Amino acid sequence: MTDGIIGKGTWIDKVADNLLKREKKLGRTVDLIRVESGIGASGIPHIGSMGDAVRAYGIAMALKNFGYNTELIAYSDDMDGLRKVPAGLPGWLEEHLAKPVSRIPDPFGDCHTSYGAHMSSILLDGLDKIGVKYRFQSGAETYKRGDLVNQIDTILKNSVSLGQKIAEFIGQEKYNETLPYFPICKGCGRLYVAKAEKYFADEKKVQYTCSGSKISNQELKGCGYSGEVDINEGEGKLAWKVEFAARWQALDIRFEAYGKDIMDSVRVNDWVANEILGYAHPLHVKYEMFLDKRGKKISKSAGNVLTPQMWLRYGTAESILLLLFKRISGSRHVGLDDIPSLMDEYDAYEDIYFDKIREENQVKLTKIKGIYEFVNHLKPPKQPTAHVPYRILVQQASLFSSDKRTDKIYGRLKKYGVVKEKTDDLLKKIELASNWSDDLFSTEEKFQIEMKDNHKNAIAELIQSLKSFIGSEQKPESPKNLQSKVFDIARNNGIEPKELFTLLYKILINSDRGPRIGNYVLDLGVDRTINILQKHLVN
Repeated sequence: MTDGIIGKGTWIDKVADNLLKREKKLGRTVDLIRVESGIGASGIPHIGSMGDAVRAYGIAMALKNFGYNTELIAYSDDMDGLRKVPAGLPGWLEEHLAKPVSRIPDPFGDCHTSYGAHMSSILLDGLDKIGVKYRFQSGAETYKRGDLVNQIDTILKNSVSLGQKIAEFIGQEKYNETLPYFPICKGCGRLYVAKAEKYFADEKKVQYTCSGSKISNQELKGCGYSGEVDINEGEGKLAWKVEFAARWQALDIRFEAYGKDIMDSVRVNDWVANEILGYAHPLHVKYEMFLDKRGKKISKSAGNVLTPQMWLRYGTAESILLLLFKRISGSRHVGLDDIPSLMDEYDAYEDIYFDKIREENQVKLTKIKGIYEFVNHLKPPKQPTAHVPYRILVQQASLFSSDKRTDKIYGRLKKYGVVKEKTDDLLKKIELASNWSDDLFSTEEKFQIEMKDNHKNAIAELIQSLKSFIGSEQKPESPKNLQSKVFDIARNNGIEPKELFTLLYKILINSDRGPRIGNYVLDLGVDRTINILQKHLVN
């Protein structure tokens, strides 16, 4: 840490530094610092779910960079009950509402032992594919092993003061009437419907009656069963309002980020950890939720889920990590259509990191280089890769059938002088862009570009000039003639040639740079180029 810069100069380093200062002030050992991310297992994990784990991983990396041993715990909430059937999943799941997701059959077949295991595996697979290191912990197994028994016992013994404090904090009176513990009813196998009425501390048993409950605005009738459950047997779970605190202490968690949608639960759990369990709660960072392009919250049950696997069909692991590491504050609209920009933005970060692009602002330079290193797991490559704007690859892929398409695209790129040799990195990007071209590319795509009157006049003149090249695209002299024509049009309209070329790159591939316009336009197709240019003239 020099000249006021902490670590790599990013928000990640600042949070890690604050964590260390706090731990030392608390007098706790820092021999092993555990950070945690909760993995929801009740619905299909999405890019926001991944964000929670990736940011915790970032803090772990920063701590390791400072010289400390760290571990990321990926804790699956697979003991939770199913509250509603997510969009697109089979209707028979209605029969399993309120049952622990670890005890519901896998709705996708028999590839996993349960509904919860399948859902958790989707996120874990995504984390594996982007290189995040973690230790998986199943909530169901944690309860079954009795890892939380001491915490459950202490919490239930203090249920009266807990109920009062929850009511005081968030106005919820529920836990003044029932214990903050959900037994799994022996009669119907469901959570939430069984009301925990009394705790027998000497026997460590909870007395309950399955009287029903309201879940996600749906009334679920109880089966009427009355009985007892032993907290040692893993046949019940703590309410969310206290469960975080229990596992923080049991697992010795020092950091956990959270989304603002569970802010009240975290506030209560912090109090429980501090005052009931005698464990200083972890350092937190609050982040805003990801929204879809319509401004709706991305939800496991609403059917607008963007999964890590969907993203990785079109974008690299680095593009996901850049999205999640760039910043943590503020809400963001995110969708698959962000991938092209993030792919190119990563290349820009790499160019700045290797000083191929100058950045005069030293604070910004340090931050960009730091984020680039975190995106590369603090093991940046020795040299940059060949950069080709993502939309060039998409457009080229759209020109060829799948037969030997990669070779044909590479041939074009080499002809343009954009690349010199085939590399695994380049071939992977061609594959991703080809997937985009096949699944998502639209010739109607248009970027908002501000144009002055002389710019519009130049584009209109170019459209007319392009029409004269129809039928002569294959003539050897055509690329050179078209290139010269662009120079002439720029001068005719009082525009610097470089400025007009930059405008054309923006219109055609949404980039400031690109291959020689003459070659590229003729390969793209005169009619297609005219169509693209005309759309930008209509604002």
